[in-house]
Amino acid sequence: MHDLIIIGAGPAGLTAAIYAGRFKLDTLIFEKMSVGGQILLSPSVENYPGFPEGVATFELIDKFKQQVMGLGLRIEEQEILEIIPGEKSYQVKTKTASFQTKAVIISSGAKSKRLGVEGEDKFIGRGVSYCGTCDGPLFKDKDIVVVGGGDRAIEDAIFLANYAKSIHLAHRRNEFRAAKILVDKLKSNPKVKFVLDSVIEEVIGENKVNAVKVRQVKTLKESVINCEGVFIFVGIIPDTCFIKNLLETDEFGFIITDQSMRASRNGIFACGDCVRKSLYQVINACGEGAVAADSAHKFLLNL
Repeated sequence: MHDLIIIGAGPAGLTAAIYAGRFKLDTLIFEKMSVGGQILLSPSVENYPGFPEGVATFELIDKFKQQVMGLGLRIEEQEILEIIPGEKSYQVKTKTASFQTKAVIISSGAKSKRLGVEGEDKFIGRGVSYCGTCDGPLFKDKDIVVVGGGDRAIEDAIFLANYAKSIHLAHRRNEFRAAKILVDKLKSNPKVKFVLDSVIEEVIGENKVNAVKVRQVKTLKESVINCEGVFIFVGIIPDTCFIKNLLETDEFGFIITDQSMRASRNGIFACGDCVRKSLYQVINACGEGAVAADSAHKFLLNL
């Protein structure tokens, strides 16, 4: 019987683990992919306190991981398939084993949302990508299209400009959700052309991407942009399918919590990108992880 199981080892889960370790809780951490989670898809973090020039994402996450390991905690590389509530504990199941715990922190993160247009699925890995840092070097001196208007889209467009011959940035609105400092940085790059008030209608090609069809939102006028790559950053989908009907979620699957990061079932807490909120950043994911661990600790003290 463990005191606490943490599901997900992104910034939120790792911070929760650090606090749990300092509380001397018997803690087990699960991560089905790579330690660090979705933030690893961004090359750097430019707004994290203490790093005025920014910090490489892998460097920051490695510091988090080393701090967790230094507290004697271990991270299991397994996917959680189900959480089964018991009378006074929870059974957490993977494909090969089952674990008992008194409390659970869910920090399972999110994954990239798709456009859902014709040709998108067909050309994944053949020109369609959701990760600039993963695939950017493959598009050296090529024309590409970036889709989105948030921090992630602008950050990756800035990174991709180091490789691409040209970038068309398509955004369905006339203004951006991204931080102004990032937008200004991208606007100063002569390689980048902005295609605003526009949506992608189709990804076109034969064996690989050759172009995208774009529709102007206001005039409905359609045009074709020739390109060899399409990088899509239009939001995230929470990775919460394993909780099924266990917890209260919103219509998109994000877990609903109170200010203490308590979920709708006693003894379960949630933090990070899988939680419903207004801002999805490393800094508040870490704060939520700390609060979730503190709340779990108080819950365990009261048992």
